[in-house]
Amino acid sequence: MAQILAPSTQWQMKVPKSSTFGSPIATKMWSSLFLKQNMHGTTKSTGKFRVLALQSDNITVNRVEQLLNMDVSPCTDKIIAEYIWIGGSGIDMRSKSRTIAKQVEHPSELPKWNYDGSSTGQAPGDDSEVILYPQAIFKDPFRGGNNILVICDAYTPAGEPIPTNKRHKAAEIFSNKKVVDEVPWFGIEQEYTLLQQNVKWPLGWPVGGYPGPQGPYYCGAGADKSFGRDISDAHYKACLYAGINISGTNGEVMPGQWEYQVGPSVGIEAGDHIWCSRYILERITEQAGVVLSLDPKPIEGDWNGAGCHTNYSTKSMREEGGFEVIKKAILNLSLRHKEHISAYGEGNERRLTGKHETASIDTFSWGVANRGCSIRVGRDTEKNGKGYLEDRRPASNMDPYVVTGLLAETTILYEPTLEAEALSAQKIALKV
Repeated sequence: MAQILAPSTQWQMKVPKSSTFGSPIATKMWSSLFLKQNMHGTTKSTGKFRVLALQSDNITVNRVEQLLNMDVSPCTDKIIAEYIWIGGSGIDMRSKSRTIAKQVEHPSELPKWNYDGSSTGQAPGDDSEVILYPQAIFKDPFRGGNNILVICDAYTPAGEPIPTNKRHKAAEIFSNKKVVDEVPWFGIEQEYTLLQQNVKWPLGWPVGGYPGPQGPYYCGAGADKSFGRDISDAHYKACLYAGINISGTNGEVMPGQWEYQVGPSVGIEAGDHIWCSRYILERITEQAGVVLSLDPKPIEGDWNGAGCHTNYSTKSMREEGGFEVIKKAILNLSLRHKEHISAYGEGNERRLTGKHETASIDTFSWGVANRGCSIRVGRDTEKNGKGYLEDRRPASNMDPYVVTGLLAETTILYEPTLEAEALSAQKIALKV
């Protein structure tokens, strides 16, 4: 991951009242896309939005484009809020739009809403109403203007969090005074794979075939090495526009695979920013006609999987003598290895094999500058005696609320017995 410095001073749970937003995502960016697919119709582009015409009537196309790009702010104070939530699989994202009477500064100013949970696998048909609670606001890079994206979590009408609402427990952990005092920072490396739409095979790969072996693709440039750069760059700019604390991006080891980093973020903000960044990526790949995959091992064989490495530190880790605190945290993590693995993403056993820069899923390990370990500590952290650790176990489809909450819980709140600590320290050769 790109070097972690310090969290942004901008708290993205609200939108400043004085914000004046620029133009939404321009579709000039799609003009150089590698997609040469046969479509039932022709594609027309303007400087802003790309529209698929189902007929050859240019006048109709232009009118639709004009409406899509229309700035309504001179005519009304009303804005459009896109309410976003996590669906029944725990990884799919859903959203719907509503009109808000005026610009808002904080999610508490937004009304709660509801949806049909029986259509998302989150409620029975005879009691299907699920309530959305607005939790975080971001600027909308698709509609522009004062319009917003709203990250929500979901509750029953009685006010109980539904089973797929992992934010609720994470918020409780991050509101604990011990955790608040430690000011936990997270830097999350989200890897993903782009797939061709009709065949579900990685972008840039011959259909049913394979490219050359891994080696030239990581951070590579060139038409035979980099597949999907326009999508990565569009996503980068859209996240910056939205107010997401995105800190970098790069091509990954497997061709057609990319990574972006979000953070450092404090506490619950880390999960909000990752989920919103995933939603934006879904929308961009939708426009580009490409399928987004968060499968941790999309292609079997001698190909890297996709992870979501999570860099983590507390105030005590960042201060003098912090390396001893880091080692104590590693000890705690070793004692709860199974609990973490069970919550770190579906299909992770196909990725954590001990090969392709991973540790074995069955064995906890740690090391300095070792990407084949469960927990990696950087050379600078060892040299300076303070810094952060990297948990390399989370899969690309992990829930960031679960992972960040578990890391804080295990390293700050969890208190193992002295006997368990001694046995574990001996097992993993860790002197604390």
